[in-house]
Amino acid sequence: RRSSREHRRVTAEDSQRMARLDLKVGFSCNNRCLFCVQGDKRSRERDRSGDEIRTILDENKGGGGVVFTGGEPTLRKDLVELVAYAKKLDYSPIQVQTNGRRVAYAPYIKALVEAGMTEISPALHGSRPEIHDGLTRAEGSFRQVVQGIKHAIALNLPVLTNTVVTQQNSKDLPNIAALLLRLGVRHIQYAYVHPAGTAGTLFQSVVPRFTDAVPYIQRGLDLIRAAGARGCTEA
Repeated sequence: RRSSREHRRVTAEDSQRMARLDLKVGFSCNNRCLFCVQGDKRSRERDRSGDEIRTILDENKGGGGVVFTGGEPTLRKDLVELVAYAKKLDYSPIQVQTNGRRVAYAPYIKALVEAGMTEISPALHGSRPEIHDGLTRAEGSFRQVVQGIKHAIALNLPVLTNTVVTQQNSKDLPNIAALLLRLGVRHIQYAYVHPAGTAGTLFQSVVPRFTDAVPYIQRGLDLIRAAGARGCTEA
């Protein structure tokens, strides 16, 4: 859902982004987010094998991009090899969507970049540990994602962050934007929580009234755009 101020013309950049292959590698994850739309799929469905993923890449090659998503793709021992395989097939851009925890380790994010990752999309859900870690139910995850963003910026890697809008962080959205801008992020997205999975089960305590969240979303977007960065919403 977008306000009239947030509707905009589809650009060439948008068209390229929409043409990307969205490749879900599985549902394994090292967070237990209150807003997770996947719910308990991690315990019910197996992750795709490396051969299955390479077959999908083979069948969809043709000059477009690919987004490795999950679950949490960085938990895979073969992610670096899969990124390299996508590069070999001329996928471009190659993005990894991540909760940002494992990329806190500099050698790992460097290995992904050397393999062919051209963009990273980490998730930050609070401007302070108590908000972010409370939502992810993973102590220390705020510190890790912030460190991962710092590593990505130092490597001149395009960073496209995602923040899921919940009751717990809606008033914090402008502060999240301010923190990300200080870190050097130039593309920031707010995604209104989808009431499915864990978020559906915890609907009353997690999903905010849309009208209550909108003013804080707009303040955050105003900060982002005033800084000359790109701000967008997804609902």
